[in-house]
Amino acid sequence: MVKTEQELVRINKLDKIKEYCNPYPDRYEVTHKLKDAKLLDDGFLNVRIAGRIIFMRKMGKLSFVRIRDLEGDMQLEIKIDIVGEQAYEFFKKQIDTGDFIGALGEIFTTQTGEKTLRVHEFVFLGKALRPLPEKFHGLTDTEIKYRQRYVDLIMNEETRRVFLGRSKLYAFIHSFLGENGFLEVETPILQNAVCGASAKPFYTHHNALDMDCNLRIAPETYLKQCVAAGYDRVYEIAKCFRNEGMDCEHLQEFTQVEWYVSYWNFEDNIKFYQLFIKSLLNELIGTTKVVYQGNVVDFGTDSWQRINYVEEMQNILGFDFLEIQDPHILKDKIVEKNLFSYEDLAEYKSLSQIIDFCYKKLIREQIIGPTIIYNYPAVLIPLARRNDNDSRIIDVFQVIVCGTELCKSYSELVDPAIQRKAFEEQLKAKALGDEEAMDLDENFLLAMEQGMPPISGLGFGIDRLLMIIFNQDSIRDVVLFPQMKDKNN
Repeated sequence: MVKTEQELVRINKLDKIKEYCNPYPDRYEVTHKLKDAKLLDDGFLNVRIAGRIIFMRKMGKLSFVRIRDLEGDMQLEIKIDIVGEQAYEFFKKQIDTGDFIGALGEIFTTQTGEKTLRVHEFVFLGKALRPLPEKFHGLTDTEIKYRQRYVDLIMNEETRRVFLGRSKLYAFIHSFLGENGFLEVETPILQNAVCGASAKPFYTHHNALDMDCNLRIAPETYLKQCVAAGYDRVYEIAKCFRNEGMDCEHLQEFTQVEWYVSYWNFEDNIKFYQLFIKSLLNELIGTTKVVYQGNVVDFGTDSWQRINYVEEMQNILGFDFLEIQDPHILKDKIVEKNLFSYEDLAEYKSLSQIIDFCYKKLIREQIIGPTIIYNYPAVLIPLARRNDNDSRIIDVFQVIVCGTELCKSYSELVDPAIQRKAFEEQLKAKALGDEEAMDLDENFLLAMEQGMPPISGLGFGIDRLLMIIFNQDSIRDVVLFPQMKDKNN
């Protein structure tokens, strides 16, 4: 790669730096993070801080430097009569923005009211061979933001806010679920059956065992096996992989949280999720109100709107769609009602795909939320418990906000006979061309036959939740290193 003039200048400075010090030392003793140092009283001595230089104003005998770490920044005052002529000369000639520096000194407040460290001595901690983007505009190139997230984090405060929030979210999940009696487990990413969700999988080959495997699309069936083994409350933060289309809400690799509780039904999970989300928002942003895509969404209200999926769909369609068993007949009736054209429905092969498409377009997209959608058609989710009063309906709910699914939960199906029939229906859908249909998972059925208590589980995507909380337009804005197309292809 051809070096720019600025890069060549910085590379040449390395030789001069080596004459003065090691340009890449092994450590530096820090006493305070920058955000904490700014809270110290004036006159506090022997403060050691470190960070990346993001701004410098070099003058004759007095210079000001601003350094930054992930959570804060701070101004340094460097005087020639304090640090010494040799050190000051080195600073002026060899140190650039982007470099790392450590400083020891005393806290004081400038006349403009800014907490500053009066540097008694400084240590060079690392050379940046590439300059930072132009300081007044920051990093705005979306392609570079995703490919070089480290530069994005250096330059953009909003990016730092989002990813600090992501780290705090992980900590909160562990804390909240732990305090409520949940145990964390790990389940396999390499699996032998496509099960746990409706999704097209990634496939790979296990050389040592000479067998084809799929990457996990969901941890559900393994977590339920843990419940059968005696884990009454269990959860996992799971990397999942679905070989589906890419848009602002979907990536092929994403992070899913799933928890399962013995002896609960989905109504118990509604209450628990509401407590979870309210507690989470107060922890992360200090309020239960978020602004997303221009909409103010209040999760703190006592009662969220409820919509009965089946009833609402029947009202919109004008016929009992649960009675229809043939996908072609269902398409015909939808077209007759002038709701969609055959062209709109062309790519959808099975009953579940057609119904789900209609729901998303006719109901979900209209919701601002938070709204609980419940009573789903059984054909949509083969792993959910059938309703006692109507076996065509399952005890399921989702929370929808601004047309986006935040979570899905249901009372789990624990009857192995019904589960086997549901899997067999999935195989029929797969034969019709539904690439998202599940396999028949015999290992999971064995666990069910061993006996399971009543169970309710809930799953949500961390990435989509962060989009809502931090008002981000794309899922790539909340994933540190999103997959990008190879520039060479």
